[in-house]
Amino acid sequence: MKRVAILISGGGSNMVRLVESMTGDHPARAVLVASNDPAASGLDKARAMSVPVAAVSHRAFKGDRAGFEAALLQHINATAPDILCLAGFMRVLTPAFVQRFEGRMLNIHPSLLPKYPGLHTHQRALEAGDAEAGCTVHEVTPVLDDGPILGQARVPVLAGDTADTLAARVLVQEHRLYPAVLRRYAAGDRSLLTL
Repeated sequence: MKRVAILISGGGSNMVRLVESMTGDHPARAVLVASNDPAASGLDKARAMSVPVAAVSHRAFKGDRAGFEAALLQHINATAPDILCLAGFMRVLTPAFVQRFEGRMLNIHPSLLPKYPGLHTHQRALEAGDAEAGCTVHEVTPVLDDGPILGQARVPVLAGDTADTLAARVLVQEHRLYPAVLRRYAAGDRSLLTL
């Protein structure tokens, strides 16, 4: 059984879907939900699902990313995870942190990578006149929103879409894609999944 730690920054909707999926014959179980924001509402959701939680405020480490990551790592390492899932974790991790979990850290990103790494992905897709948008699950590497792509789901861009309406449709697919990729990944399957 693989042990999964999940990092969040906010409401944790993708985290909830991951935890909900890890039951029955799933090859993994959640052992920790951690956040860089002690007020993140996702922590309460994790507690309600009986998953241990931890919070390390990045604000207490202003200008000291290494110090923040060292404090976060104390909580992560205490649970000995096999897989680390970023699920709306809105901090850029240093290469040193990423390399500790190389080959066993996943992220979900709200674009069809390699298009639109970083922020404001839905607005950027609209401004480019794209016919479709979507989300990507990938292995994390030291390069932001890079790394081997493990899964993608697509949605059409509709006439009259705003960044918010497009984001809402993409989020529905995120909630389908991330659990499906994690199940395969935990079982050793690194092949590309498309929904």
